[in-house]
Amino acid sequence: MKVRYWIWFWLAPLAGAQPVSALVQEALRSNQEILAAQKKVEALRQRPSRESSLPDPTLSLGWASNGGPWPGAGLGVNATSNLGVMVSQEVPAPGKRKLRGEIADKEAAAAFNEYLATRLRVVSRLQQAYHELHHAAVALDFIDRYQALLENILHISEARYAVGRGAQQDILRAQTQLAVFATQRVQFEQERDAKQIEINALLNRPHGGRIEFPADMTAGPMPAPLDDMLKQARAYSPLVARDRDAIQGSELATSLARKDYAPDYTVSGGYFNQGGMPPMWEARVDFKLPAYFWRKQRAAVTEHEADAAQARHEYAATVVEIEARIREQYSVAEAARKLMDLYEKSVIPEARLAYESALAGYQTGRADFIALFTSFTSVLDYELMDHEEIMRFHVALAKLEELTGVEQK
Repeated sequence: MKVRYWIWFWLAPLAGAQPVSALVQEALRSNQEILAAQKKVEALRQRPSRESSLPDPTLSLGWASNGGPWPGAGLGVNATSNLGVMVSQEVPAPGKRKLRGEIADKEAAAAFNEYLATRLRVVSRLQQAYHELHHAAVALDFIDRYQALLENILHISEARYAVGRGAQQDILRAQTQLAVFATQRVQFEQERDAKQIEINALLNRPHGGRIEFPADMTAGPMPAPLDDMLKQARAYSPLVARDRDAIQGSELATSLARKDYAPDYTVSGGYFNQGGMPPMWEARVDFKLPAYFWRKQRAAVTEHEADAAQARHEYAATVVEIEARIREQYSVAEAARKLMDLYEKSVIPEARLAYESALAGYQTGRADFIALFTSFTSVLDYELMDHEEIMRFHVALAKLEELTGVEQK
């Protein structure tokens, strides 16, 4: 048995019906988390050029005077009087600028993978909410249909009681179940409203609208073997790639710290006008000596080596965590798939036959109300359980897509 429905209710302003794929595209365009992560990537992609550039040069203007503090005093008379200009350029030790650019590249790459992870996380949350919302709507539809059936059974019981062929407790049981339906309706309506709010927030929608669910939202087979999903995660998970970039960035930072043992230097050149006397020219190179290397450079190298070791441990922890979560969600999806087959191929058909037999027997006086009532509630419970497993299957697949970075269809 496959459950098929057309269900309408209000979610967000739409020009027409939209499947979950259309909502995903809208989330990728409008979700604020995704947009923020995208802008962070755009910002960090500007850093490699800046980090690998030379420091800004320094322009110096000045004078030396004799006989007075004003510019030009003693110019052309005293050899130490002049008006001059000097340009200085600081130059990092060879290899430093390249390393700084590469480190910035890795930071931008890590941010891009974080952006991809954000997209996957938002899409996964949207898909989960979509299927949970669908389940709440289907459950409400079940309750409406079975409430109508129960009211029909109640009328039969009242008629039998009126002619002395039924018991009052049969009527009370049916009325109690109607009250239970009312409580279940409140619970599923609250769940539906909560998922509507969550989807609106993910889509950045200020107001409600409507969405039409597909006619067939049953689950297909398992999309891929577990081993394939574990391989997909190592190859395509943006969180794994982000941590790999972090390792490489930390190793580059360690190499840069070792480069600090080599001195940076500043190249300067100047022209000095001495009036009627020959002009003076100056050129020099200033070296920044790592005179306190045992306190500064050595400590920096040790710090970055520890950072690199930390990054390697975090990468290993991320892989372990993602693989554990994949195994967990795969188990959930696999169990849901098996339970759906059991419900749809044997449990629900047999429960329906039992209910139809009990109803016919009750109408003719060959079966009691307890048998009818038990078979009636069993059919409803099993159909709700079946659709709950459909929801769990789709929710597990959405989580597996987030973990592996690959669409699981």
